[in-house]
Amino acid sequence: MQHSPNSQAPSTRILVGVSTKMYLGYRDSQDWLERLLHEVDTRPALAAGRVVPFVIPSFPVLPAAAGLLAGSPVLLGAQNCGWADGPWTGEVAPSMLAELGVRLVEIGHAERRQHFHEDDAMVALKVRAADDAGITPLLCVGEHDGGNPAAAADVVYRQIESAVDGDWDLAGRLTIAYEPVWAIGAAEPADAAYVSDVVQRLRAQLTAAGAPGLPVIYGGSAKPGLLPTLDGVSGLFLGRFAHDPANFGTVLDEALLLAEGFPASVPATAGHVLP
Repeated sequence: MQHSPNSQAPSTRILVGVSTKMYLGYRDSQDWLERLLHEVDTRPALAAGRVVPFVIPSFPVLPAAAGLLAGSPVLLGAQNCGWADGPWTGEVAPSMLAELGVRLVEIGHAERRQHFHEDDAMVALKVRAADDAGITPLLCVGEHDGGNPAAAADVVYRQIESAVDGDWDLAGRLTIAYEPVWAIGAAEPADAAYVSDVVQRLRAQLTAAGAPGLPVIYGGSAKPGLLPTLDGVSGLFLGRFAHDPANFGTVLDEALLLAEGFPASVPATAGHVLP
């Protein structure tokens, strides 16, 4: 498939987010959030809502994070959720996350699927539970082996179809995090042309199923400089590269330039405010 770089994705918003996983302790997480919020505050163009930042810290940090982020354009997310309220020791109910101000929740991350044995049926239960609680499921999908964009798009499409149990109305309320398993934790992200090809093929399948315009963001060693090279992607899901909040700010600048229709070759500067 042929693509022209930097074309807008069907989604009208560009999402830029980051999960801290378990890398930061409680105090370090708060310090990181304060510095990341400074990066957001110095970019008042974010208030227009064309670029939407989100952060996903560890569970114990969520109450403090909700307080820090109050009144900012940053959405708060959670790294996982249970599949129901009730007698489930050690789980966290989506209803409680909603009480804390959580707006989106990661479900089906490759690490959860592999190391915690979360199968498609469990992912589907969690997606439905999060949606019932009014939280956007951030559904993580991706193929294990790279090299064939058509095969990768088929794998991802089937993961989405399974996660909503064929309910495409529900699918329309998801945000998709496309994270090729082989690219997670790698030194470099997947090739931009490959990612764009997979996402364009996936979008064609989703449109045929009745879920056009679904936000599809890329994750998997994502870092500054990647977003302007992608075609049809709705944003980036950052990892360790955003542990330096300045890198998060750089990606926000790239997203703001794209959202305003600036050519991607225009250099983004720290704190740059678009007119």
